[in-house]
Amino acid sequence: MIVDGEATARERRRLRLYVRGAVQGVGFRPYVYGLATRYRLGGFVANDPHGVVIEIEGDRAADFVTALPLEKPPLARIDKISVQPIGAVASAEFCIRPSEQGRVSTRIVADAATCPQCLDELFDPNSRFHLYPFINCTHCGPRYTIAERLPYDRSTTAMKRFAMCAACAAEYADPASRRFHAEAIACPQCGPRLSHGMSEIAAVLAAGRIVAIKGLGGYQLLCDARDDDVVRRLRQSKQRDQKPFAVMVGSRDAVDEIAEGEATELALLESTPRPIVLMKSRQSLASTIAPDLSRIGVMLPVAPLHHLLFQALALAYPRPDGSRWVIVATSANPGGEPLVIDNDEAERRLAGIADLIVTHDRDIITRADDSVVSVVAGHAQFIRRARGYVPDPIRLPRPVPSVLAVGGALKTTVTLTRDNEAFVSQHIGDLDTAEGIRFFEETIDHLIATLDVAPIVVAHDLHPNMASTRFAEASGRSLSVQHHHAHAASVMAEHGIDRPAIALVLDGFGYGDDGGNWGGELLLCEGARFRRIGHLTPLKMPGGDRAAREPWRMAASVLQALGCSEEIQRRFAEQPQAARVGALLERSDLPTTTSAGRLFDAAAGLLGVSMRQSYEGEAAMKLEARVRRTRVVDGGWTLAQGVLSLLPLFERLLADATDAYEGAELFHGTLAAACVDWIERAARQTGHTTVVLSGGCFLNAVLGEEVLRGCRSVGLDALLTRQVPPNDGGLSLGQAWIAAQKVTEQGFEGNA
Repeated sequence: MIVDGEATARERRRLRLYVRGAVQGVGFRPYVYGLATRYRLGGFVANDPHGVVIEIEGDRAADFVTALPLEKPPLARIDKISVQPIGAVASAEFCIRPSEQGRVSTRIVADAATCPQCLDELFDPNSRFHLYPFINCTHCGPRYTIAERLPYDRSTTAMKRFAMCAACAAEYADPASRRFHAEAIACPQCGPRLSHGMSEIAAVLAAGRIVAIKGLGGYQLLCDARDDDVVRRLRQSKQRDQKPFAVMVGSRDAVDEIAEGEATELALLESTPRPIVLMKSRQSLASTIAPDLSRIGVMLPVAPLHHLLFQALALAYPRPDGSRWVIVATSANPGGEPLVIDNDEAERRLAGIADLIVTHDRDIITRADDSVVSVVAGHAQFIRRARGYVPDPIRLPRPVPSVLAVGGALKTTVTLTRDNEAFVSQHIGDLDTAEGIRFFEETIDHLIATLDVAPIVVAHDLHPNMASTRFAEASGRSLSVQHHHAHAASVMAEHGIDRPAIALVLDGFGYGDDGGNWGGELLLCEGARFRRIGHLTPLKMPGGDRAAREPWRMAASVLQALGCSEEIQRRFAEQPQAARVGALLERSDLPTTTSAGRLFDAAAGLLGVSMRQSYEGEAAMKLEARVRRTRVVDGGWTLAQGVLSLLPLFERLLADATDAYEGAELFHGTLAAACVDWIERAARQTGHTTVVLSGGCFLNAVLGEEVLRGCRSVGLDALLTRQVPPNDGGLSLGQAWIAAQKVTEQGFEGNA
């Protein structure tokens, strides 16, 4: 935070302050009012298009300036305070003025979980908010998901249709109230209402049925997480065969019944954004929650209605064994489509899944899934960044031109830059349906409107057949960015790296500069340019894209590469296509890949962990779940002219007939050690010691921690992405950073 001008503040009687940052919708104006009243100052405070403007007049103006950043509301973030003297006007009173209009350069803060004060009132029989599922104040509640545009006032949110009752209006106008100018203030007399009571919702869940309920960022599907039958039914209805479900518990104490949480994980669980946190499972829930995985996604209640639901279940339906209620809480998006947010749409699309659909009459303006995080090397790492974190910006190393970046095809996000900030959207998802593309376009429109900027270029992936690429090219202002370069740049952007860096990018697939299937790449990145200095040894992909869905095919490819083609049909006798694949692999015209993701698939196939994948990354996740400690195969890799081969490792796995657990440990340990060797040699050759690690494979905590530790042990400055996911969810940030540098360095003439 920067404060300009306070050195001479004591000499001035009237000061004008401009406060920039996340200062709208967080109780900042009432905070300023209270502070000015304390110091007996005259003047005013108002939202303006850039943040908040304050004028103060009185003997203790300097004390006010000093205190302003120190006692700010919990959700506020101050980036800069500018102070300038102006002529005195002899005002004795201090007031809150209406917001100023104009071009917007401030921002909305993310939605926040129910604060402790509101929670106390929720269960206080003497409170007028007693058991009201939409209680909120300036410290908590919906923000981004209900905001239409800035400045953030009630008239520009989904709350504009609800006229405040006399009691709410009085609190809204009372400087002593926690709801002073709380734009989403509401109570049972004047605010939104649920379509069903908590007792009815609890009864349906207790009967082993499924409930769809409207949350902060969209509808969720809920059911009893200890009931295998209802979880199986939910999987069947949602067409979600094996992909893990997240669960919600009512309190921090209940977490210990189902998971082993480290301090960092528990702190994330209780943080204001309330993400889903991956923790080691105690395997005490239905076996169908997270099949064959060692970790489970856990979250605490986010909104008041969640707290009320757990209370209703505990009071009316206590469990005979004394255990606490745990419920599946998963996004209501059938068939991989975008999250449902509209009431009519919910009735239409969720009727075949849920036994009860619970609506309310407060609109969701912007849909946002629950965020998902894990802890890698002691720090939070995003798997999915959405509710609770978006639209908080990522600070860039320097101001850049306004650029829109549209990500890839899977796990899509978009990024818009403004000055020295990058605004990465909430998780959009895959762009393989009309609904997904529509959500993608809605997100772009809303982000541009909210930030009030006009991007001069639209950055996109190099792959020509993505929906995001077609969108960018249709703008007439498109600029392509190679996939793995963008992965690397996402780490460089968030860490403010303006020097050359070696990048190890390990992921599933990215379109290469040569049109090939890249995915295990060592790059040298400098500014807006990169050079490929290494890659994994290419492996054949029998069946093309089918090889990514059926790990046994990549295992067969490894067998053929080792000269063991005769093993394919014997080892995979249960696969009807085994003989055909064996013959196919003898051809020289098969597509090849350098993908690290396909190496994980090959290992999972050889070890019998996964033959077919029902969701992306399934084989790798199940392989990781079998690691108790890593081990390294001596001589388990070769490295020649920048090409890294793990075939010696696979040869060892075949020769020793290891079980899945030992094999998983050898695979992870050897791959990590090989990567460190690869990076260290490149560092010696190039003279560069900064290393960035990115790509979807770094969602694997074992791999991430081992490579990070190994690099640092040999004196390299290694960094993982922390503010965006390492998978394609972070791609748009890297695209934006590269495109902005290209525009700055070279100018832009369109369709580069």
